[in-house]
Amino acid sequence: MDENKEMRTFEQLGVEPRLLKAINELGFEYPMPIQEMVIPHLLEKDGDVVGLAQTGTGKTAAFGLPVLQRIDTSKNVPQALIIAPTRELCLQIAGDLADFAKYIDNLRILPVYGGSSIESQIRSLRNGVQVIVATPGRLIDLIKRGEVKLGNVHTVILDEADEMLNMGFLDDIKEILQHVPEERKMLMFSATMPKEIAGIAKQFMHDPVEFVAGNKNEGSKNVKHIYYMVKAHDKYLALKRVADNNPDIYAIIFCRTRKDTQEIADKLIADGYNADCLHGDLSQAQRDLAMKKFRDHVTQLLVCTDVAARGLDVDDLTHVINYGLPDDVAVYTHRSGRTGRAHKTGVSVAIIHSREKSRLRDIEKIIGTTFEYKKVPTPDHIIEKQLYNLADRLERVQVDDAEMDKYLPGVRKKLEWLSEEDLLKRVLSLEFNRLLSYYQNMPDIDLNETDRKGDKRERKGEKGERRDKKDKDRRVAEEGMERLMVNVGKAQGFFPGNLMELVNRGVVGPKPEIGRIDLLPDYTLFDVRKEDAHRVIEALRNADFFGTRIRAEVATDRDYAMEARDRREKKRRKDDKHADSSHGRKSDKKDKKEKKDKKSKKESKKPEYNGNYDIFMKKK
Repeated sequence: MDENKEMRTFEQLGVEPRLLKAINELGFEYPMPIQEMVIPHLLEKDGDVVGLAQTGTGKTAAFGLPVLQRIDTSKNVPQALIIAPTRELCLQIAGDLADFAKYIDNLRILPVYGGSSIESQIRSLRNGVQVIVATPGRLIDLIKRGEVKLGNVHTVILDEADEMLNMGFLDDIKEILQHVPEERKMLMFSATMPKEIAGIAKQFMHDPVEFVAGNKNEGSKNVKHIYYMVKAHDKYLALKRVADNNPDIYAIIFCRTRKDTQEIADKLIADGYNADCLHGDLSQAQRDLAMKKFRDHVTQLLVCTDVAARGLDVDDLTHVINYGLPDDVAVYTHRSGRTGRAHKTGVSVAIIHSREKSRLRDIEKIIGTTFEYKKVPTPDHIIEKQLYNLADRLERVQVDDAEMDKYLPGVRKKLEWLSEEDLLKRVLSLEFNRLLSYYQNMPDIDLNETDRKGDKRERKGEKGERRDKKDKDRRVAEEGMERLMVNVGKAQGFFPGNLMELVNRGVVGPKPEIGRIDLLPDYTLFDVRKEDAHRVIEALRNADFFGTRIRAEVATDRDYAMEARDRREKKRRKDDKHADSSHGRKSDKKDKKEKKDKKSKKESKKPEYNGNYDIFMKKK
């Protein structure tokens, strides 16, 4: 029974012939687990779906094939809406859907995203599309302009929902869902299932069915997790040794900051490695070129930040290298899920120093996998590995005998004085002189147990250990970002979407990039590019949030929480004083009124003088 289930085909799942023809040409043979679970449900049953699967497990086909099959091409209106967190992922999904729909006539798919001409997107919308793949910000812009009508949408899909939550798109999602019919079918796909994602499902979905490929929050079964431990200043040396020890490496190297990303890529290029970088400081054209070169294997090592790598899908990565461990375990799961895809195996490498060991253990607990400790490759081991790799390449090289025979006599005559061993040494030296020179007399940089204890003692002796807040501020500064503060927070109902709306509404010129947002009860801290800080502060100056006048400034070490408490207490005393004063004034007014009424009553009893003095005196 189980064996038959494993061998089910896409046709048996209910996929129609036109789609089958396209996916067969793309090399699809048998459905992957998430596809086998989700496709029949979407085609045959009602109800919403939550799909839990790692990056690269076939999520796009899982929701894309049934969505395309349900499109009525005779209607030239949007019928399906797919929302993705980044431009790159938006383009990736739209491209995959276009490949699936190759043989369906008159089916139009439009990617809608920021950073590209809105006018061309509006023209495409006016010409008619049935499937929209969009980032939240640009979609809301088009909705407000009246260019996107979602009244006929029967399916809404949120892809990478956990990442959209991390990027502060929750309020945008709420706004978008107000424009689609209540009876829509909704699908949410995510690599991890934090409690916030469960909250979204509860709030916006109707009795969703949950499909899990593997266990929640776990890493891919095809990925081997290893770590190397070195001193912090030896991390780059360790990275080079990992690359040199794997001659056929094809890897993404993840760094925490844009500054680190650019510096590491520059160093690798200067040291002769086939490397490039991808981060938010690059123009869109530069990012597109870097991704194309990497997909085409022109680049062997791509150094990235997490956000920049979204939507960069390749199926044959040999390694994912964590040059810096992320704070969020879900981010590590996303990173490692980029290798070991399409039933292939991959390696997720963490290069850490001793202070990161506890974070590594936290990741292990949540993903349910133990990292294997490995010693950093030694120079001798690396050179031996490289030599064997060259020997293997020499064995497999294709030789055109007819052409080579023309030139061999002259070359043989030139080299006949060399012995076989001398000739072999010279061939190898052509390839390895640089490597041999570099690793000559290089020490072992692996942090063994004795070194770890010494490193720990050294760190304990350091003066002024930085607290978490200062580390955060340092990372912000490294990224070329400025941390700003606004005087409203969660207690006032202020959320990331409100912040972005206020900034975008008031800013002059291009929309600024907003980074990390930390919502506190009575104030909010957020990051913007340093060159945009002044424009953002001006945009928020005297803005109003439901009666509260916004005050924005560059964040300092002041205790904003204490200041907020002081403001509340001052307002309370003022209100109490005002109430007491008002009560006193009311009492005075009441006394005066009573006296006046009494006087009026007394005067009303006095007889009126009618011109007859005697009669008047008698009445009186």
